[in-house]
Amino acid sequence: MGRPREDQLEIKVHPGRGGPSSRPRPPPPRRPYEPFKSWIPWLVPTIFMVNVVVFIMSMYLNNCPRNSTDCIGQSLLGPFAFQSFRENPLLGPSAATLQKMGALVVKRVTENHEVWRIFSCMWLHAGVFHVLANMISLTFVGIRLEQEFGFIRIGLLYFIAGVGGSLMSSLFRKDTISVGASGALFGLLGAMLSELITNWTIYENKISALITLIFIIALNLAVGVLPHVDNFAHLGGFWTGFFIGFVIFVRPQFGYVSQKNSGAGHFPSSSVKSKYKAYQYILLIISLLILVIGFILGFIFVLRGVNGNDYCPWCHYLSCIPTPFWSCVDANCNSSLLGNQVNMTCIPTNKTGSFILQNGNNTLELQKICSHLCS
Repeated sequence: MGRPREDQLEIKVHPGRGGPSSRPRPPPPRRPYEPFKSWIPWLVPTIFMVNVVVFIMSMYLNNCPRNSTDCIGQSLLGPFAFQSFRENPLLGPSAATLQKMGALVVKRVTENHEVWRIFSCMWLHAGVFHVLANMISLTFVGIRLEQEFGFIRIGLLYFIAGVGGSLMSSLFRKDTISVGASGALFGLLGAMLSELITNWTIYENKISALITLIFIIALNLAVGVLPHVDNFAHLGGFWTGFFIGFVIFVRPQFGYVSQKNSGAGHFPSSSVKSKYKAYQYILLIISLLILVIGFILGFIFVLRGVNGNDYCPWCHYLSCIPTPFWSCVDANCNSSLLGNQVNMTCIPTNKTGSFILQNGNNTLELQKICSHLCS
């Protein structure tokens, strides 16, 4: 028998005690830490499109050329032409058209029980500038929130905050019509603030985020002290969204999610983390009670015609601060003409006066006189 060649030798190794095969298997790799589920946003773009379509419908129903000889863009836009600047400086339909489509008119809500206006007014806008400003804000704020929290919670937040803004406006602004999604948008900002507070322990750079968010909110609310801006709708939407955020934007704590992602057996049973902190439960319960009680009382007071200014004489400064450059009184007058003389009464202040017209029955001159009389 010949010896086997070297390249045909087979070496077998038998594992000994304490060898690699006897070592315990390493634990499976941890799943990546993913505390937040990412959603594909579709509701916010849909709300964007609905608001734009409703505005186009309002311009078509307005049909300025059919009802007025002073329209903007009539040759280019046809029936979609805008009302004149002196009637609507925001490039939009007339006040009468907005009222027909569901603008918030408090007198109709209280006297005719047209409660649906509290809900419908958030889908209407006074003009191109109005709808563009609101929809751009909705895109920047709403898309991010829907990606983090999903369409159900964002839809509830947007709708309920819009209603909260309408209720607050109805209690303090009795003699004007109100339209726009501003209340709902401020609800998104309020919910962002409460979400940061209730989930405080899971965020990094929380102080800088809080300061930035407060600055943005304060800046937006400061714009509301200008005349002809319904800051009560902003405030109502903001506080509604603020309390809703404590209810629907609660996140599990970092320790709980870490244990869940690490699998069983890596932490002793004595160190099992609670899903939520005690303060999160407390904020949730208190906020839910405030929302329920606030909405019940809000609807009761609005339907009974309660005027919030009677119980809070200084609250009107939250919506407009008078300065030498503008007046906070809405210029709304009754007038009677006798030749070139006009007798005029400012409805909000009940001031009366007689004036001589320089250009006869000129609408622009009458509006200037009314603004002067009401200021």
